[in-house]
Amino acid sequence: MHELGLVKVAEPFSNLLTQGMVLNHIFHRTPATGRREFFNPTDVDLVVDATTRQSRATLKRDGSEVVYEGLGTMSKSRNNGVDPNIITSQFGADTARLFMMFTAPPEQSLEWSDDGVQGANRFLRRVWKAVFDHVSAGAAPALDAAALEPADRDLRRVAHLTLGKVKDDIGRRRVFNTAVAAVMELLNAIGRHSGSTDAARAARQEALEITVLCLSPIVPHICHALWAELGHATPLHRERWREVDAAALEQDSIEVVVQVNGKLRGRITAPSGAADDVLRELALADAAVLRFLEGQTPRKVIVVRGKLVNIVI
Repeated sequence: MHELGLVKVAEPFSNLLTQGMVLNHIFHRTPATGRREFFNPTDVDLVVDATTRQSRATLKRDGSEVVYEGLGTMSKSRNNGVDPNIITSQFGADTARLFMMFTAPPEQSLEWSDDGVQGANRFLRRVWKAVFDHVSAGAAPALDAAALEPADRDLRRVAHLTLGKVKDDIGRRRVFNTAVAAVMELLNAIGRHSGSTDAARAARQEALEITVLCLSPIVPHICHALWAELGHATPLHRERWREVDAAALEQDSIEVVVQVNGKLRGRITAPSGAADDVLRELALADAAVLRFLEGQTPRKVIVVRGKLVNIVI
C-alpha cells in the first residue's frame, strides 16, 4: 500500500509477535485403497499401558484399532481440530480464551487438553463465587488505608503487587499465562482473608476489583458482569487501568533467608529496612541456624539487604 502511494506510513508496527501452534492427538488408519483416513480425537479411545508405556487406540463406534501418531498441529487434513462451538455452548467463550492464554505463552506451542478446559472453567467459577459471597454481605465501605489491620494490609499488598505484575506482563512482555497465574495467587489470598470488619471488607472489595480488572483483557464477558455486581455503573471496558499504590507495597516486617555455607538453614523475620548488623545478629541468634553452626565461630557473614544472610564457617 505504501509503494502504491495509498498510505504515507512505511512501517506501522514496532515489532512482530509470532504465535505458536495448537497441538492435538492424531489418529489414522490405512484402508485397502491406500489413502489414509484420519479420525477426530473425540471419536477415539486412547489407552496407555502404565507398565510398557505402549498406547492402544480404538474407535468408539466399533472398537476397531487405529494408529496413534502422537501430537501434531491441528489441521483439517488430519481431522484433529476442536470445534469451538462445542466448548462455548458447554462452558462459554471465556473458558476457551482463558485455557488457551493460560496454558502456554503466545509464542510457544499449546497442547490441547479437555481437562485443561475444565480446569479453566473451575477457576472462573471460583472468581464468580468470591464476588458473589462478598456482594451478598452488602455494599462495602470506602477504603481507609489508615484503618487497616495487618491481615488487611497484607491482602492489599498482594493485590497491588498483582496489579503491577499483570500490567507489565500484558502491556510490556505480551505474556498472558504468568498474568493469569498471578491473579490465581491473588484469588487464593482473598480466600484466606476472613476479616468481617468494615476495613476488612473494604480491602476485600479493592482486591476483588483488581482481580476482575486484571482478568478483563483475557475473559471480558464474565468480568463485565462481575464489575457491575461490585457496584460500578461504568462498563469495565470504559474504565482506565489502575495505578499501583506504592504505599500499599510497604511492609512493616520482611522474611530473610539464612544460609550456612550457601545452604538454606533457616528464615528470620526482621523489621523492614533493618540494617546489616541487625540482620546479622538475628541470623546468628536463630535457634535453627545455631544447630548447624555447632559452636563454631563464623569466618564471615555476608548480608544481602532484605533478602538473605549467608554464614560461612
